[in-house]
Amino acid sequence: MPELFMVLATQNPIEQEGTYPLPEAQMDRFIMKVTVDYPEDEAERDIIRLVRNEERSISVAADSETTTSNDIITISTDSVFAARQEMPEIEVSDIVENYIVSLVMATRQPQRYSESSLSDWILVGSSPRASIALDKCSRAYAWLQGRNYVEPDDVRAVANMVLGHRIALSYNALAEQVTQQDVVNHLLDVVAIG
Repeated sequence: MPELFMVLATQNPIEQEGTYPLPEAQMDRFIMKVTVDYPEDEAERDIIRLVRNEERSISVAADSETTTSNDIITISTDSVFAARQEMPEIEVSDIVENYIVSLVMATRQPQRYSESSLSDWILVGSSPRASIALDKCSRAYAWLQGRNYVEPDDVRAVANMVLGHRIALSYNALAEQVTQQDVVNHLLDVVAIG
């Protein structure tokens, strides 16, 4: 495999026949779970145009060996490697570190938040991989915002994608139709920053 290598997996919630849910230990190995809702009208048109332009680029490439397209952004692998080298330099304060730990610990010990429904909703909390992933993804998010330090809002911005798939819901949560995103949103409401 080339040095720049990643694995992306898709999960279609509509057609489940022939697919099986992953065990918690396997789900935990994915750094993020990103939920992509159906696009709005304009975004749907953009998708059609993007695919059409890709088809044109492919047919032009077959004819001339070169492709140019104003709609496709190409990032060199060197740029990705350079960005990766900047990640360890993104500063994370003690306050932000404590916030990350508090969020993860709240999934494991929800009884700390007696005024909330967390202990009724969470069957199994997040592993230490969740803390590592929150740290990494928060730093990447801060970098994308053009900052060399992480703010609590950076943690909040990635929390659902990092924590949601790492929480096993209780029967009570399933009966109440509470989702993993609902649980993470509630965590963000009850866990104090700092």
